[in-house]
Amino acid sequence: MSLRNVAIIAHVDHGKTTLVDQLFRQSGTFRDNQRVEERAMDSNDLEKERGITILAKCTSIEWEGTRINIVDTPGHADFGGEVERILSMVDGVILLVDSSEGAMPQTKFVTGKALALGLRPIVVVNKIDRADERTQEVLDEVFDLFVSLDATDEQLDFPVLFASGRNGYAGDEPTVREGTLRPLFQKIVDHVPAPKADPDGPFKFLVTLLDRDNFLGRILTGLVASGTVKTNMQVHALDSDGNVVETGRASKIMAFRGLERVPVDEAKAGDIISIAGLTTATVANTIADISVTEPLHAQPIDPPTLSMRFAVNDSPMAGREGTKVTSRMIRDRLFREAESNVAIKITESADRDSFEVAGRGELQLGVLIETMRREGFELGISRPRVLFQTDEAGGKTEPYETVVIDVDEEHSGTVVEKMSIRKGELTDMRPSGGGKTRITFSAPSRGLIGYHGEFLSDTRGTGIMNRLFEKYGPHKGNIEGRKNGVLISNGAGEANAYALGPLEDRGILMVEPGEALYEGMIIGENAKTDDLEVNPMKAKQLTNFRASGGKDDAIRLTPPWKMTLEQAIAYIDDDELVEVTPKSIRLRKRHLDPHERKKASRAKAA
Repeated sequence: MSLRNVAIIAHVDHGKTTLVDQLFRQSGTFRDNQRVEERAMDSNDLEKERGITILAKCTSIEWEGTRINIVDTPGHADFGGEVERILSMVDGVILLVDSSEGAMPQTKFVTGKALALGLRPIVVVNKIDRADERTQEVLDEVFDLFVSLDATDEQLDFPVLFASGRNGYAGDEPTVREGTLRPLFQKIVDHVPAPKADPDGPFKFLVTLLDRDNFLGRILTGLVASGTVKTNMQVHALDSDGNVVETGRASKIMAFRGLERVPVDEAKAGDIISIAGLTTATVANTIADISVTEPLHAQPIDPPTLSMRFAVNDSPMAGREGTKVTSRMIRDRLFREAESNVAIKITESADRDSFEVAGRGELQLGVLIETMRREGFELGISRPRVLFQTDEAGGKTEPYETVVIDVDEEHSGTVVEKMSIRKGELTDMRPSGGGKTRITFSAPSRGLIGYHGEFLSDTRGTGIMNRLFEKYGPHKGNIEGRKNGVLISNGAGEANAYALGPLEDRGILMVEPGEALYEGMIIGENAKTDDLEVNPMKAKQLTNFRASGGKDDAIRLTPPWKMTLEQAIAYIDDDELVEVTPKSIRLRKRHLDPHERKKASRAKAA
């Protein structure tokens, strides 16, 4: 059977996972009466909840005598570590763009990686049935994008299809409104070359994904670059320098068939497979026949740009809600994550109670924290900080991001003003249709931490912001942080409505009556710039005198401001932590005792 290996790349929400659903259905992968979840490829709980792809996944469909291995890639740049490795397994890419939104920053990120590897793209303009489609303009944008990414003449001569992934049709003309995805299947077979593999050489296999199974242990996924592998064949793993990591047997070989991994007796060059049986081999290692001493080349991964401190939860409420609270458990979990996710780097602190976790962005680290929280961990998380570098002249440099903002024209002035305060430089501003303006900035990552919530408020929830790592550039100096101080509980106990009522005049509350509090916990945002210690537990003194003037009426409180995990991480200041447990997200001061806080602030000022 002939083979084709192809990756689908697109910006978040442009419909790649939905398109793969339809490819499954129309290739006969599912039975007609089979119950299949929508967006079948988004298998993990967080992916289903957020509606985004976080982990790259392989699948396989058969169409008219050709097996097509399809890789669904994450659209978000924070998960770019997955994308860079995946692209080395495929021979072509399908670039999906929305017929209205066009080429967005994350499209640029993944497409740049694909073009640099010499892959030839098939461009699919998706969602052509949208009322606000602007198909021709979007095609021009894609061509301009390819030119700006130094595409070759061969890559610029790309085939184009117009499709609606949800309705399951594609065609060569933008007027198509019915049919099947047959034209897309045909384009993949005709345009994507067969794998450039050596069937007669010794077995070689580069690990690009690492998975775990309770029964099989480590499962290593990748492309067979040469030769054939058979069940129980003796193999060894080589690192990038050619050193032997371990020797063992390929106890189980699995190929992809639809959504399932199916055991096979042997796999030949060019196929994407999974191997079980090795215990220490990891991503970027070469699994090969015992006679092989030269490893395969692995793609280098862009370095992390942001780090957070993960510490043992040491608040007075520690251990009440989580089951995994010790530093040893946290350490084992983080190092296990770093093994399978090459974009994350872990550094242990000298006191062994905290860990510096460096990654690509707030979303990537936020997803890791949310996953650990659901597994029963309790953590204390610090404010994200960017990782600085030094240039050749010894000057300090910091990461910059390209920020593309689509916003209603009436809000564009506010956005430009707020971005300039955060040291963002305006690089482009033009109308994008439908009364919206597209504004592009080059801004230091440091200034963007915590801005997204403020941005949504400024644009009444209608603005769309997309960010992409651009470069390391000169340090921009001091950037103004959060303007407002916080309200801090001065004792432990339960929040009382009688006390919270008057505190509403002081700022915005984050707790509700009956909630357990402790000294040093943040219960709200102060309307002024300084922090304020308050007593939210004060109860009404009961006497046998009746209050005059109806003062005994029920106290009506505004619903509290409950932050999501990402909002909390972005909100806190350098002297604050987010306490994360399976059931709660609380904000607190790093030093709970007020005297310790004063000492720390004096030491910082000195």
